[in-house]
Amino acid sequence: MSLRDIHTPVLLERCVELLAPALERPGAVFVDATLGMGGHSEAFLERFPGIHLIGLDRDQDALRIAGERLARFGDRVTLVHTVYDGIAEAVTGAGFDVADGILFDLGVSSLQLDVADRGFAYSQDAPLDMRMDQSAGTTAADILATYGEGDLRRIFERYGEEKLAGRYARAIIAARAESPIDRSGRLVEILIAATPYAAQRSGHPAKRVFQALRIEVNRELAVLERAVPAALDILPVGGRIVVLSYQSLEDRLVKREFADAVKSTAPAGLPVELPEHAPRFRLLVKGAELASEEERARNPRATPVRLRAAERVRTSS
Repeated sequence: MSLRDIHTPVLLERCVELLAPALERPGAVFVDATLGMGGHSEAFLERFPGIHLIGLDRDQDALRIAGERLARFGDRVTLVHTVYDGIAEAVTGAGFDVADGILFDLGVSSLQLDVADRGFAYSQDAPLDMRMDQSAGTTAADILATYGEGDLRRIFERYGEEKLAGRYARAIIAARAESPIDRSGRLVEILIAATPYAAQRSGHPAKRVFQALRIEVNRELAVLERAVPAALDILPVGGRIVVLSYQSLEDRLVKREFADAVKSTAPAGLPVELPEHAPRFRLLVKGAELASEEERARNPRATPVRLRAAERVRTSS
């Protein structure tokens, strides 16, 4: 089975449409800040023969797979092992001053979800790892073994928006006193046992807890909070950015950063807006775009996606 069969890029045509005006000139630099298995990047390299791709990923397995997939494009491709808040350093390290087009496809990748032993999926029993970069860092099992009840409750509430956070934290503390919680199957059993029957009807009890653990393990929101401003800073006038988010915490953060970028800095009451106070960016879509019913039917992973996009219209003062 080919990569095209197992990985369908989300909102590909819409991403191409939005970024095309920034990438049509020869020599344009395109940054795929979340390279994954290279599906989006491959399409952009095919559609825009004059661009240079800088692909970023913290997952070394993803970089290897994408490297094989994109090898036919030769020296038009630079792949960098980094977390996406290192976007500015990756661009300068590749020998460029700016990035004309930038794409973030956030969340967990198809590769991470589909490889059982990574521990991301609550539907498959596996070691509780959840690190996107398996070469470093704390695993989900480490968190479950060492965090106190208050800290577990905090991350379940903050990163999972879980109403039963306190109940789940207490259940985990009690269970780990008997034996380590180091596999996803055992964690799921603990969560199901701690969930009132009526609450189980509203969705799988493990969904939000697994999301919270993944975000905590990989520091996803802290990284994103640094990455979006860094990406906006390296866009030239006419440069464009597209961000695909898959849960509300990510989308709210992106919405906030974009809102700050498009607002005027003119003091209140100023009769005329001076050029240096004009917005640096303009929004390319109204609100957050959703995938069409047709795309959601074709690619179920597009169901929760929220797309936001912006273009730089003036340099920073």
